[in-house]
Amino acid sequence: MKVMKFGGTSVGKPERMHQVAQLITKDNEPKIVVLSALSGTTNALVTISDSLAAHNREAAKQKIDELEAHYRNFILDLVKTEEARKKANAVVTEHFEFLNIILKISFSEALNKDILAQGELMSTKMFSVYLEEAGVNHKLLPALDFMSIDVNEEPQLSVISAKLTQLLKQNSSINLFVTQGYICRNSRGEVDNLKRGGSDYTASLVAAAINATICEIWTDIDGMHNNDPRVVDKTNAIEVLSFDEAAELAYFGAKILHPTCIWPAQQTKVPVKLLNTMQPEAKGTTIEEDAHSKGVKAVAAKDGIIAINIKSSRMLLAYGFLRKVFEVFEKYRTPIDMITTSEVAVSVTIDSNTHLDAIIKELEPFGTVEAETDQTIVSIVGNEIAETQDVLKKLFDSIKDVPVRMVSYGGSRHNISLLVDGKFKKDVLQAINKGVFGL
Repeated sequence: MKVMKFGGTSVGKPERMHQVAQLITKDNEPKIVVLSALSGTTNALVTISDSLAAHNREAAKQKIDELEAHYRNFILDLVKTEEARKKANAVVTEHFEFLNIILKISFSEALNKDILAQGELMSTKMFSVYLEEAGVNHKLLPALDFMSIDVNEEPQLSVISAKLTQLLKQNSSINLFVTQGYICRNSRGEVDNLKRGGSDYTASLVAAAINATICEIWTDIDGMHNNDPRVVDKTNAIEVLSFDEAAELAYFGAKILHPTCIWPAQQTKVPVKLLNTMQPEAKGTTIEEDAHSKGVKAVAAKDGIIAINIKSSRMLLAYGFLRKVFEVFEKYRTPIDMITTSEVAVSVTIDSNTHLDAIIKELEPFGTVEAETDQTIVSIVGNEIAETQDVLKKLFDSIKDVPVRMVSYGGSRHNISLLVDGKFKKDVLQAINKGVFGL
């Protein structure tokens, strides 16, 4: 059995939903299809939720009505028969009745999670109506029946596997299942989610839970590219990446794949394939255990980075100083991306300003603290690049005219990371494309 995940752009128009149906029915291999919400829906739901949190019910109501009109029009081109349109409209009515009811009740974080779940619930139910009209035998498998997270908001893979395996056994005569990405239940049994990009995570968790033959992630790009095609003109799709290489690229900014997607597949050695819904004949990128080659494969950039420098000639060499610094970030559950040290200073980077003021306040007793915002981490990724000849020379020759704030080298055999001011991002990516990749 294989897993196929389709993102918001892949189901964002009726004709694209039709195309997805063709892709999932072109062979008889058993499969679970994971769908995101229609493109733009989650952003609209976030706006609705934010308006309610700000007690602006009028703005929330306006957005709800706009979104409902979009779905009503979507149905007109999705299905053709009167019976199918009636069923699809009933789905929309059900969920927008809920959204209109919440205008009258007190906002809470639990309600926010319920609001954000509506997109995936609608997209899968509407797709199911279309498959039914097309005569495709399938089963809608609610993600809320098997996808769960624990008190630390981590997926419970063993629980997911047990529940999902049981559900599949109960429907052993069916070869095609459709389920929701992103949404889950938390430790209290409430509706929750796997955060942004969570549909990729769902697909990988499902693939790991059932030990799938492959996990296919279908988007609007023909695989992982060696550089950001939105910034650099000449890029190439990468045919094969190892799990480690893909994880580095995803974490450090490659938008095609969510960072969390790699871990479950890697644990169970289920290959992940990145494919293009608009160009299904393209090879795409296969992510698996073996890297197949050494050397630089790709570069990725992560924006919105904050560099924090703690200077303290008195305390840096003192026993336990770094531990105390890290404990501040642990307290505020803020991950560190890069770290460099000297005899009198330590510099770290974080990618969220949520607790920045509190973190700085707690670091100030250790020494002079400075924070630089709007930085960018540029990561050069490949198999064993730390041992590959001339990589550093080519890299630093190509960016010799750009001031580099920090360098991380040697912590990973697959990654060299640079911190630069965000205004130099485009220059750096283009220079690396020319100097390292020769494009």
